Amino acid sequence: MIHILGTSHIAKQSLKEVREYIEKEKPDIVALELDRSRLAALTEKRRTRLSLSMLPKFGLTGFIFALIGAWAEKKMGDIVGISPGEEMLLAAKLAKEHNLNVVCIDQHITITLKRLSKGITWKERFRFFWEIITGIFNPKRLPFDLRKVPEDKVIEKLVEHVKIHYPNVYRVLIEERNHHMASRLNHITKQHPKEKILAIVGAGHRKGIEELLNPTISYTFSVGPKTI
Repeated sequence: MIHILGTSHIAKQSLKEVREYIEKEKPDIVALELDRSRLAALTEKRRTRLSLSMLPKFGLTGFIFALIGAWAEKKMGDIVGISPGEEMLLAAKLAKEHNLNVVCIDQHITITLKRLSKGITWKERFRFFWEIITGIFNPKRLPFDLRKVPEDKVIEKLVEHVKIHYPNVYRVLIEERNHHMASRLNHITKQHPKEKILAIVGAGHRKGIEELLNPTISYTFSVGPKTI
């Protein structure tokens, strides 16, 4: 069985939900929306320092996106007092304490940024960077409380906004990664059919992954204040 927990990477609520589920349910496997390099960076408390030498791997747009994305996440994290990705780090620590298996299910960040660099249009670039910057400097414009995981209807509205206004960003950052993570979960479940799996992913990925899971798999999910 798979339980999909949709989180916000800077919400204290997500830390509470991760801790409660792992300590109460004791899943056999904890699947994280990370690749191995990002998990190592979190657990070793080191930030990946971006340098110009990474341009060939990421592409120019991917490199700039990584810079702005890291800055934006840190800025929002500072507002609420949470380091980005802290819920993933907590999950990894608790899994180690309880002797649970940890697997990384996300596509490698280098592949994602390279594909983004090739696929995004100039119109999408300018609009995306502008919305990121204006949203960071004026958090009141955001349609949700940064300290909490947005409700389903808010998440769906935000994902739809990206899909309409940034079709290539949506394809690379959301759709393709949903397919990758769902495929990994389907494979893990096939290999371990009797084990309980907790998948921790960003709330914006939860519904897409759910729709791509093998229909024979038993699963539940939770996001925000509502649990189903």
